[in-house]
Amino acid sequence: MEIKVNLYELSKRIFDEREKITHNLPSKPESQEFILELLSLLFPRFGKIQANSPEEIEIELLKLKIKLAKILKPLYKENIEAIEIIINNFFSEILETREILLLDAEAIASGDPAAEGIDEVILTYPGFFAIAVYRFAHIFYKMNVPIFPRLLTEFSHQETGIDIHPGAEIGKSFFIDHGTGIVIGETTIIGNNVKIYQGVTLGALSVKKAFANTKRHPTIEDNVIIYSGATILGGNTIIGHDSIIGGNAWITESIPPFSIVYNKSEVKVRTSKEFENDPINFVI
Repeated sequence: MEIKVNLYELSKRIFDEREKITHNLPSKPESQEFILELLSLLFPRFGKIQANSPEEIEIELLKLKIKLAKILKPLYKENIEAIEIIINNFFSEILETREILLLDAEAIASGDPAAEGIDEVILTYPGFFAIAVYRFAHIFYKMNVPIFPRLLTEFSHQETGIDIHPGAEIGKSFFIDHGTGIVIGETTIIGNNVKIYQGVTLGALSVKKAFANTKRHPTIEDNVIIYSGATILGGNTIIGHDSIIGGNAWITESIPPFSIVYNKSEVKVRTSKEFENDPINFVI
C-alpha cells in the first residue's frame, strides 16, 4: 500500500518538537573543531593548521578565541563579561597544560616498547588524544562551564573508545596503553605515573541520582599499574601507591600500598582424544 507523506505537515511537527528543546546549547561540530584546531596549533603536524611563525600563531589564537566565544554565547546568554573571563582563564592555562601533556607523551613513549618516540605518540596514539582532550576539557569543568566539557570528552570517546569524564582529577605522566573500553568516572582521582590498560573501569558502586554530588569513584594513588579488564568501584576505594592490579580483577575495597592483586583462574588443556567420549557442551 502506498503511503503519502505531507512534507509541510511533517516539517511543521518537527519544528514544533524542536522548539520544546532548550536552545541554550553550544554547537557540537564547532566544539569538535575547536579542540582539533587547538591541538593542531600546539602540536605541529597534528592537524591541518600549520602556523610557522609567532605572527601566524597569534592569528590562529585570535581565531580560536572568536570561535570559543561563539560556542559559549548560548550558554551564557551573550554575557560578554562572563565569556571573556572564561576565555582569558582558559588561554592562560594552555602552555602549562601542553607541558603536562608532553610528560604524558614521554610516559607513553618510554613505557611502550612499540613506541618509536614522542612524535609518534602525539600523532598516532588514541590514548594520548583522549588524555589531551580530557586535560583541556577539565579546565572548563573547573570553571563550571556547563555541557561544553562533556561535548569535548564525548568527542574523544567517540573517536577512541576511551571514556574520561572531564570532572576526573588526573595527575602527571598518565599512560593509557591501547585504551579501548576504558571508563574513568567523574569523581575519580588518579595520581602521578599511573598506567592503565584497555578495558579498565574506574566506576561507581551505585548509579542512584541521589549520589550525584558525592565521591562515587575510586582513588588511584601514584605509580599504580592497572591491567586490562580490571574493574575498580566505589568512592571509598583507594588503590595504594606502587600497587599492581592484575587483569580482570574486581575490586570494591581499598588496597594497601605495594600490593599485587590478581584474579586466579584455571585453564585446562586436554587433547582432542580425551573428549571422544566426553564432548564439550557448548552453549551459545
